[in-house]
Amino acid sequence: MPAARKAARTTARTGKTAKPARAARGKRPDPERVAAVVAALKKHDPHPRCALDYASPYELIVAVILSAQCTDRRVNLTTPALFARYPDAASLARAEQADVEELVRSTGFFRNKAKNLIGMARALTEEHGGQVPPGMDELLSLPGVARKTANVVRGEIFGLADGVVVDTHVARLTHRLGLTRHTDPVKIERDLMDMLSRKEWINVSHRLIRLGRTICTARKPACPTCPLDALCPKVGVSHRA
Repeated sequence: MPAARKAARTTARTGKTAKPARAARGKRPDPERVAAVVAALKKHDPHPRCALDYASPYELIVAVILSAQCTDRRVNLTTPALFARYPDAASLARAEQADVEELVRSTGFFRNKAKNLIGMARALTEEHGGQVPPGMDELLSLPGVARKTANVVRGEIFGLADGVVVDTHVARLTHRLGLTRHTDPVKIERDLMDMLSRKEWINVSHRLIRLGRTICTARKPACPTCPLDALCPKVGVSHRA
């Protein structure tokens, strides 16, 4: 019997919402439950958007590079001054390392981030006419750009889905939902790509990230207010908020 139907019968018989079991090792999650999770996310967040503030592809790629090991909120507080000083790739390419470091210091790992930002801007200026390229290989060749950054840019700017963006929120929520047993972002991404249709790949990340920031937080998930509460086995969650 499909898990979703079994849960519904249990609810009808006992009056209590049945919690779906964690997926067995090596088995894909029940497709009906996956579809229910996607539908619940769409209902909760019908118009998903990137949590990073940007006004151009250049601003987005800079913001995503800065978001490594940093909250989106902190990045959004940092980028206005950075973009006022360096409004395009050409101006950032000419920047002094120390000046960029000072502007991005609050995002952490500021020396490496400043180096990557300047290198990325120089590559855009010298190789792509100052424009962010759409190709995956072209993006991955830029300093500071890994697969997550490339996926965000390709999905958000060009509407191209090569995979699913997996950040700390997506990793945490998919584990709690029993959608994956992995902790490695690459393996989590592969699991999500296998179970979701390509048309869901871009928006499912935005929806999970927003849910992870507002409700299914790392330290104190607000399970009773979560739109996925009835669908979630709460793997690794030891208490209800």
